[in-house]
Amino acid sequence: MKSVERLLDLDFLLKLRLVVARYGEMDSARWWNTQGLLGRYGAVALARGFPRTHPFVQARIVFAVARSRCHEVFDPPGCMTLWSLPAAIEEQFDSHWQTWLDQMREWTPFLKSIEQLSGELLGILQDLALITPAQVETVGKLRRSAEGRAVPLPGAHHPSNDSLSLLAASFSCGEPGNLAVPYARLSA
Repeated sequence: MKSVERLLDLDFLLKLRLVVARYGEMDSARWWNTQGLLGRYGAVALARGFPRTHPFVQARIVFAVARSRCHEVFDPPGCMTLWSLPAAIEEQFDSHWQTWLDQMREWTPFLKSIEQLSGELLGILQDLALITPAQVETVGKLRRSAEGRAVPLPGAHHPSNDSLSLLAASFSCGEPGNLAVPYARLSA
């Protein structure tokens, strides 16, 4: 199998997951049951037990809750979501945590920037240079499924920075307290 790095940037995926994870917490969009864990409250709560690594501990906890909540709401077979990618990619993502821990200084500004998110998800993703104006236009044409639990991306996709940006941005089709899980059919 090709290295994931040829298809997508794991740092980019981490940033997308961090922003969506933070945005979906109970003090913002209310999609999953964590209360500001990726914000200042979470830093204070976990810094004592994990003085050097607490930002990534916070991230892993919120990622697990977000993944579980999205799985409960909508889990389509043969598809990918921001929280459920092909196994090889998830394995490489998990094995990359030590690299990120070793780069704590480089990650600190980004982690601080998401502690206090304000505004709409699309604007936040644009401000952080994680989506393009063309992707914003694409997302503007998407609609929730009939039951309102999902947001299908048209066509079939390979995991790539572009498709993952669309999956992250499509969370904006949900409403506060009403999660709609974006998904894309996987290309053969």
